[in-house]
Amino acid sequence: MNTSPQTVVVIGNGMVGHRFVEKLVEFDTLEQYKIVTFCEEPRAAYDRVGLTSFFAHRDAEQLMLARLDWYRENGVELHIGDRACTIDRDKKLVRSEAGVEITYDHIVMATGSYPFVPPVEGFKLRGVFVYRTIEDLERIIEFGKKSKRCAVIGGGLLGLEAAKAAYDLGLETHVIEFAPRLMPRQIDDHGSQILVKRIEEMGVRVHLNKGTKVVLGNGQVEKMVFNNDEELDVDMIIVSCGVRPRDDLARESGLELGERGGVLVNDALQTSDPDIYAVGEVAQHSGMVYGLVAPGYEMAEILAMNLTGSEARFTGADLSTKLKLMGVDVASFGQNELPADQATPLVYEDPIGGVYKKLLFDPAGKNLLGGILVGDASDYGTLSILAKSGDPLPCQPGDLLGGSGGGAAAALGGADAMSDDAQICSCNNVTKGAICAAITEGGLTSLTDLKSCTKAGTGCGGCMPLVADVFKAQLEKSGVEVNNNLCEHFAYSRQELFGIVKVKEIKTFAELITSYGSGNGCEICKPAVGSILASLWNDTIINADHQTLQDTNDRFLANMQRGGLYSVVPRVPGGEITPDKLIVIGNVAKKYGLYTKITGGQRIDLFGAQLHQLPDIWEELIDAGFESGHAYGKAVRTVKSCVGTSWCRYGVQDSVRFAIEVEKRYRGIRAPHKIKFAVSGCVRECAEAQCKDVGLIATENGYNLYVCGNGGAKPRHADLFATDIDEQTALKYIDRFLMYYIYTADKLMRTATWVEQLDGGLDHVKDVVIHDKLGLCDELEERMQHLVDTYQCEWKAVVDDPEKRKLYRQFINTEEHERDIEFVDERGQQRPVYWPKDGDLVQIQSSPVKHEANGTSKRPPAPKPEWIEVGNVADFPRDGGAAIKYGDVQIAVFNFSSRGEWYACQNMCPHKNAFVLSRGILGSVGEEPKVACPLHKKPFSLKSGESLSGEDFSVKVFPIKVEAGKVLVELPPKQQLDALLATRLHIIGEELDACSACTGHKEEEITQSV
Repeated sequence: MNTSPQTVVVIGNGMVGHRFVEKLVEFDTLEQYKIVTFCEEPRAAYDRVGLTSFFAHRDAEQLMLARLDWYRENGVELHIGDRACTIDRDKKLVRSEAGVEITYDHIVMATGSYPFVPPVEGFKLRGVFVYRTIEDLERIIEFGKKSKRCAVIGGGLLGLEAAKAAYDLGLETHVIEFAPRLMPRQIDDHGSQILVKRIEEMGVRVHLNKGTKVVLGNGQVEKMVFNNDEELDVDMIIVSCGVRPRDDLARESGLELGERGGVLVNDALQTSDPDIYAVGEVAQHSGMVYGLVAPGYEMAEILAMNLTGSEARFTGADLSTKLKLMGVDVASFGQNELPADQATPLVYEDPIGGVYKKLLFDPAGKNLLGGILVGDASDYGTLSILAKSGDPLPCQPGDLLGGSGGGAAAALGGADAMSDDAQICSCNNVTKGAICAAITEGGLTSLTDLKSCTKAGTGCGGCMPLVADVFKAQLEKSGVEVNNNLCEHFAYSRQELFGIVKVKEIKTFAELITSYGSGNGCEICKPAVGSILASLWNDTIINADHQTLQDTNDRFLANMQRGGLYSVVPRVPGGEITPDKLIVIGNVAKKYGLYTKITGGQRIDLFGAQLHQLPDIWEELIDAGFESGHAYGKAVRTVKSCVGTSWCRYGVQDSVRFAIEVEKRYRGIRAPHKIKFAVSGCVRECAEAQCKDVGLIATENGYNLYVCGNGGAKPRHADLFATDIDEQTALKYIDRFLMYYIYTADKLMRTATWVEQLDGGLDHVKDVVIHDKLGLCDELEERMQHLVDTYQCEWKAVVDDPEKRKLYRQFINTEEHERDIEFVDERGQQRPVYWPKDGDLVQIQSSPVKHEANGTSKRPPAPKPEWIEVGNVADFPRDGGAAIKYGDVQIAVFNFSSRGEWYACQNMCPHKNAFVLSRGILGSVGEEPKVACPLHKKPFSLKSGESLSGEDFSVKVFPIKVEAGKVLVELPPKQQLDALLATRLHIIGEELDACSACTGHKEEEITQSV
């Protein structure tokens, strides 16, 4: 029996071709097939539906459907940049232009389509483009840099996407459509009128009933002449008149084609050659060529199933579609064009709001047949499912247009009333039943996990509101409670606590937890509440009531680095800095031995400062005119800028001046997460504004405002929020946007995640910020203005206040200072040297001690503890800690004032061997008091010293008491402890190599066992 795999050659690696490969890999559990795929383009499959977004981020990687590693890991032989040009059906051989020859058992043709360019004189002039591939877009972008007016020929789906691209390039944009309406295949005349109105309000001109007779120009496009002899001056044209099946290879191979093109296929997707199949836009099935991705995906999945043992059939596909064109929602579903004797229409039209809805019912009004939605497509998912099901209406027809309030979903009884067979995601053919099963069987509790598991919502995204409804309904039905409590100490979400603090005007953490919480707080709720208090009242965060709420970065106004040192980042508004200020930074760095680096936000970062040095460093910087850069805070940080009209020959606005104004307005405002801005002086986008939380890109008429970008671990490019707005309008929108984000986001949630998880997404934010849907705009502006008016440089407040400067003492009981001791091995690599004993990692100090020849050393007698006075009660912050020095040992002392208790432990965290525990946040878990290490939030019990996160390491705790206002800790005598430490160092520091050689143990084993 021959068990060698058969070879499937997939010709075409577009979206549908890739989907087939993906599904065959998934279904082929018996490894029946070897897959070879030819990709003519210079990159593997990418999201062509999302092609317009390339104009925003200019990054092809973000559109890729799979990394090259995916093909390798799954044994798929991928030929990039190589076109399959010949099929020898007799020899069952495929040849490519690069000379590759593959013998096949089956071929899957997924060659897609090509842009149709009508035979108009002048279309060969320079400046005429098609809109199909990333290479097309790159050419459009480059040519657009020196163009002013662009005409897009074609008012269909692709034409309007191309028009949006031209508009985003800052070009005067015209849409030319031969038909009397836009999108003639999807919407009717009234829907087109609404769409035209909305598009022209953006500044794009629409020309209907216009055919192009000739294009004139001297080697380059200069003018269009229409069939009625009207003329239009343009210097760039994008032709988007539809597509045609790319069936040339099939024709040359002798396969049967349809009369108007396309490879004829049967229900099994076989061509006239039973070993050759066709899927996607190249295939013609029952006289139909499908130009949408969803039918192509369905074909790909059916074919993959059949090749692995199923007998599925393709019997046609739903042509329903939902898109956002030029910022306007447009959707059509079911049978949306029927004569009067077959359907009764029900129409809702709001020309002022730009909304048009037309639903078609059977003459008796019992069944929904189809519909058109323009301007508001929020009910698309629900209505399209109802039309496709053929089920009788459970309500009055008018209720589906919102007549009874709540929209179509409410009228139909919500997601729970849908059948399990209802198709929720048409792009990926995901039913309600599949979603519910995934939630129940996989224990899914987030939409992100659901999308990853089922692929629902990962296509066009139009089904996401319905996916979310099904998700919530299924969780409730399963009795799963999605707990959004902040932590065990507050039975409220961050948003709910924000509302409580705002309405009740609560000013301290103690007041909030007494009235609305329990216990003593922790490293989760304390910083979150501290942020809320700062966002509302803007008190200095290092005031006594707030200081110990903060993570170490905010507590000491500097970013903690490895080893417990800190960085210093002065503010440089807009990136503009004088030579004198540069000299000051250089002198400070040289004086204090700091490492310097230019940051991504156009500032200078100084690394390696010790805690006690920070006030002195900042005093010098403030005297030179610098202020806090807030690089340590969950706050507005930088506003990056290009040079704009000041220096750049392409600049159209003064981006530097505006960036400085923006930064000075929003500097340091606390938020759920850090926030970054950028201002670019033209569409060349040198400030990279479209990967920032707030980005401004200059146009000839003002600025385009982008929001919710994120350059972090999960990059997300920003969404266009408003176009051609002046500076004052931009600031007004940003005021409202930032405050609404601060009001509603969860703890530690970036704006990118916030907008994706917010009900209604970006459209809802626009409604709130631009259209004042919630009536909040006045309040949002007033709140922001309060923050702007009450701004103060936090570091200046420290430098000018002797009491605040005391907070930066390294030790409470001495003015001595101590750097981490480092051990340099033979490779020149440095590491701190510590010694573990009974969970107590203490720093080693060197001292010559006699070492016995057998590798042992004499230990001193067991030390006898004694009570040591380490400071006054007033020296230690309320509900916080500070370090004391005892000989060569550092001890962390904690004043847990809200419990009326004191604790002491070693200051070194055993996780990263850094002397930082005294700077950690105090809290409780149940009744157990704890401290969270500021480096990585590892929590330790202050009673037992045990790790509360399950690790093996622990910390040494010491008895502590308060007498007559004095704080005392019980410790061994210094000289005995010093001698013990010196002995330990001798074993490690001088004999490590010898011990390793004689015992055969690794260094780590020796330091853990000696």
